[in-house]
Amino acid sequence: MTFPAAQTVPIAGPAPSLESTNALHAHGQKSLFRFITCGSVDDGKSTLIGRLLFESGALLEDQLSALARDSVRHGTQGQQIDYALLLDGLEAERQQGITIDVAYRFFSTQHRKFIVADCPGHVQYTRNMATGASTADAAIVLVDARKGISAQTLRHSQILALLGVPNVVLAINKLDQIGYSEAGYQKLVTDYRDATRALGFTRIEAVPLSALHGDNLLHASANTPWYSGPSLLALLESLPARATLEQREHAHSKLRFPVQWVCRPHQDFRGFAGTIAGGELKLGQRLQVLGKKHGSAIRQILRGDRPVSIAQSGDSVLISLADELDISRGDVLVAATDESKLSRSLCVKLLWMSDRGSQPGSHYLLKLAGKQVSATLSKIISRVHFHDQPELDASQQEGTLELNQLAECELVLSEAIAAERYSDNRTLGSLILIDRANHSVA
Repeated sequence: MTFPAAQTVPIAGPAPSLESTNALHAHGQKSLFRFITCGSVDDGKSTLIGRLLFESGALLEDQLSALARDSVRHGTQGQQIDYALLLDGLEAERQQGITIDVAYRFFSTQHRKFIVADCPGHVQYTRNMATGASTADAAIVLVDARKGISAQTLRHSQILALLGVPNVVLAINKLDQIGYSEAGYQKLVTDYRDATRALGFTRIEAVPLSALHGDNLLHASANTPWYSGPSLLALLESLPARATLEQREHAHSKLRFPVQWVCRPHQDFRGFAGTIAGGELKLGQRLQVLGKKHGSAIRQILRGDRPVSIAQSGDSVLISLADELDISRGDVLVAATDESKLSRSLCVKLLWMSDRGSQPGSHYLLKLAGKQVSATLSKIISRVHFHDQPELDASQQEGTLELNQLAECELVLSEAIAAERYSDNRTLGSLILIDRANHSVA
């Protein structure tokens, strides 16, 4: 079958100016940074992001007009603009004054492009918050200066630590409600650092805010002369991206290449596609299938449609080998000298995301990288209690996992798989559990 050649149709109008072309090129060169807002109900998450979008000039005229109308109809600020309505798009959210779903918004500054996820604070929607945090470069943890640290603040912080979010910004909001008190601000910062010390955050930056009035959002506020740190936006522009940190960590780590797809377009070619989860691949390098001990050398590496001689952690590639090996989706290729073992049982930390509870003996499908196996919840080792944060032994509690609980558990698998500590390898250290109704439960 042949296709007719495409015809070029001239488009009327002036050619783009050099200035606009340069501006588009500069915008395309900006790095992308993802962050979320989290914390308890009514701590001001939606207001903060709405005000940030407003102040950064990310809103069009029709959006501003709609916001003004909606503020009169739904808002809680009288005749003033209710910035939270920019994020609370569902009618149920506007009626109740809470965030239910994760709202994603895009904006840009001179230095970076941003995607922000406004996550719900209500405990009922904690699983939605975990979804937003899974790809975040940073998290803004909001705390209402009047109420202080809550159980939900700590629950969200536990999830951030579980998912390995590298940057935490503690935003003490509604400072105008406590007279912009430096002592009140410092006490809350100390309380949060003490409460999360065991979580192992490497970096916690604190900022005093009044999202409603814009204090320290884009510029330093005259209401907090005692604060000499950066504004919230300046801080977001300076934090390192998660991908950059992971590339640094995994560039010199052990080679891990999970196979996502076996490519066989014709009988003379068989390739293996995937994203390198650690280390690097080089032409001629000898590999083995972890757990099978079959080895061969790399004959070709393709990145897109371009052959390369070397590929690094984070690159999506297609490779072919010098010998025919029994390799399937879910197998992991490692260095020929690697002596790592497969695992038939796993000790995991789970966030339970289902309304239906679970107890030892329950059966699920486990997905890790490209691998799928059957898994049995054999033991609940411990849970995290969010009121005062001690870990309680499972023998002291009911033997059931409930919605939004974090627990350390033991899983027994139908076959051995390649799995590693999350801190060592995010790809091979994260999994999901799926029930028989095809619902993701943990």
